[in-house]
Amino acid sequence: MIFGTTATKSALNTAFHPLHVSTTDVNYNGKDKKFEVICTIFTDDFEAVLSKQYKVKVDLTEPKVHDAMDKLVSDYVAHHVQLKNNAATTKFNYLGFEKVKEVVNVYLESDTAPAPKRVDGNINLLYDMYDDQMNIVHITVNGNRKTTKVDYPQTQVSQTF
Repeated sequence: MIFGTTATKSALNTAFHPLHVSTTDVNYNGKDKKFEVICTIFTDDFEAVLSKQYKVKVDLTEPKVHDAMDKLVSDYVAHHVQLKNNAATTKFNYLGFEKVKEVVNVYLESDTAPAPKRVDGNINLLYDMYDDQMNIVHITVNGNRKTTKVDYPQTQVSQTF
């Protein structure tokens, strides 16, 4: 039994974690004048949401389909992670993703941007899959790190520096 329910054999054979959480690390690199973002998402959850969203078989671990998966990951993250710097929308360039143990890291970088006084975000990773999803958002500017926990259905993050 898992949490008081009878588990099927297939459920016991899959990776199970009772917590649906992701992290989004936003760092303003003052030297390059760019935002660098890393979204960290459990691989099984990310594959499930991508499969549901795009109605295709998703495998973020298989090198042979990495290019096809890049397109899905890029599109999904572009729609679920938006930031404003000093009230101006920040455009991100997708750099890629990699699987690290049980998670996938997705890398983004902005074009050059002025030093932020205020960063606002709309973060809703995996909300279209889990109604208990939690997103931890770290925003760092000039070494000053501020963290916000965003629980479903909340999406808004705002930090002043």
